[in-house]
Amino acid sequence: MDVVNRRLIHKYDHETIREVEDLVIKEYPFTILLNGQKLITLLCTPRGLDYLSIGFLLSEGLIQKKEDIISLEIDEEKGIAKIETKKRERISGELTEKRTVTTGACKGTVFYDVMDFFEYQRIDSPLKVHIEDILELVRKFSQASDLFLNTGGVHSTGIAAQKEILLFHEDVGRHNALDKVIGESFMKDMVLKDKMIITSGRISSEMLIKCAKREIPILISRAAPTDLALQLGEKIGMTIIGFARGLRLNIYTEPQRICMK
Repeated sequence: MDVVNRRLIHKYDHETIREVEDLVIKEYPFTILLNGQKLITLLCTPRGLDYLSIGFLLSEGLIQKKEDIISLEIDEEKGIAKIETKKRERISGELTEKRTVTTGACKGTVFYDVMDFFEYQRIDSPLKVHIEDILELVRKFSQASDLFLNTGGVHSTGIAAQKEILLFHEDVGRHNALDKVIGESFMKDMVLKDKMIITSGRISSEMLIKCAKREIPILISRAAPTDLALQLGEKIGMTIIGFARGLRLNIYTEPQRICMK
């Protein structure tokens, strides 16, 4: 499925206006049906929909291991994922009572109480990374985003080792892009305790919690963190880095993991 549309626009530049063709990113309604019940409709980019579905269920605590999944069927034409799991919770009951409205521009939904994570187990990881390696990873990360370079309309998220970006996804929603890399890493049995997340979007509490559930020790963004994300990061021992651009970055929490050469 195409993820961009072509449109004729009127472009103004240096006191002249002309008609040109432009690429616009698709915003695609994608409904997840869990055990025959509607769980949620995500507004996303129609790419990596299987990883998005799995990553969302992982992030919301609805699955923990591959064996929890009986079947997964994606209908791209209808924009539907049909997922059957062994654990069959009633969507209209307990889960809806746990919904939290997120800070995303599209007002996303998460199925947990953010405040519960102040009692979350601390992340135990010996990972240490040199600042120069982080800056080089961010440079590679910025260059990898073809959809952003063509449309300017997506967020990006990657999973990285010390010197290499291992997985990379783009989406109109920063939460979706993160769920896609989490879903792919899960399906590929990737250990994340010694990995980093790099994202183009703001580090909010729900973004941090998605990473914490996978025991990711370092979260890096080209943008800013929120105060609640930093409070949670301190409590659970996650290193949070923001404004990683060019030759600069800010280390907000757990700085002992970041080294100078």
